[in-house]
Amino acid sequence: MLKKRLLALFVIGSFFTNFIIPKASAETVFQAEKFPFKEMQIQVMPEFDYPEDWGSRDIPSLLVGQYGTITNKSGQDYDGKIEVPIPAMEKGFEAYLVAEFPEENKPEVQRPYDVDKNKGLITWKPAKPIKSNESYKFVIEYYTKTVGVNDNKTFTYELQKNADIELLDVIFYAPMNAKDIKLEPKAQKNSKSEYGEELYYYQYKNVKPADSLKYSFTYKKDGTESTMEAINKQQPPNDKNHSSVNGTATDQVKKSGNDNSKQPIIGVAGASIIGIAIIIAGAFIFLGLKGKSQYPTKITKLNKQQPKKPTNVKNEHKTANEDEKKELRKKLLTGKIDQEMYEEEMKKLI
Repeated sequence: MLKKRLLALFVIGSFFTNFIIPKASAETVFQAEKFPFKEMQIQVMPEFDYPEDWGSRDIPSLLVGQYGTITNKSGQDYDGKIEVPIPAMEKGFEAYLVAEFPEENKPEVQRPYDVDKNKGLITWKPAKPIKSNESYKFVIEYYTKTVGVNDNKTFTYELQKNADIELLDVIFYAPMNAKDIKLEPKAQKNSKSEYGEELYYYQYKNVKPADSLKYSFTYKKDGTESTMEAINKQQPPNDKNHSSVNGTATDQVKKSGNDNSKQPIIGVAGASIIGIAIIIAGAFIFLGLKGKSQYPTKITKLNKQQPKKPTNVKNEHKTANEDEKKELRKKLLTGKIDQEMYEEEMKKLI
């Protein structure tokens, strides 16, 4: 009788082990193919900005921002870590941040992350489980020291991916005051930002993990001034095309009088993840569409700084104001805020 009971317990235990453990494993093990990208945007920015601990400016910085919207197609809620390929073994690789966008029209929230250099992965756990068939939006930013310096400055960028991408935008920012710019393969479109920055962009649909996307970028530039440093010396434009950065990209085309029934290359769907403000000459106008921020290009460092005891209140207040003005200008450039919000916040600092 005892043997029969033990046998029954063993069979029941085996059943629950086989039934429960795989489900728990499915909730914690990331399977990239079950989390395809609805949208992804890559922003490649040589000499755009420098981390505080960069060191010698003789080595140009390369900042890459990767903005993604994945959808949980695993068939169940997912409470594990996200894994995204990154070039962790490249020279000078330095992960700068991982952040998620938990709510519409709310600020991004940074998440703790890990970098596995051997596997070439950056991983983090979302604050909340991703429900089945729901989307999750995030941003990754990292720097490398892969810009080679000779007669010209040159680098290559190759997109690493582990899942299907329904809509992909790739945008290259040439450094401010760069010349003799060459980009291979040839960009689908190019233009200048309102600050005079040369912009080159590509759009793809239904990209597969095995698809090769590799670019070579070459330019000449004197000095070591970053794009942000150059922009901070300028005043943002205040004409009829830039007085308000609201609505869709199509709306902006219509406002400029260049509609002609043409859709912008990135379109309304793709533009929903744009974190930059771009002006396209002629019939195409790209703008940061989220106004009060859903996808910033560069997360401000201002909020991370702890207040210090003032030694000279007047001077420190003036310095703080200047820093905040610079940060606001950066947010305007990168689409984190629109022109209207920029002007409102600037009034508070005067």
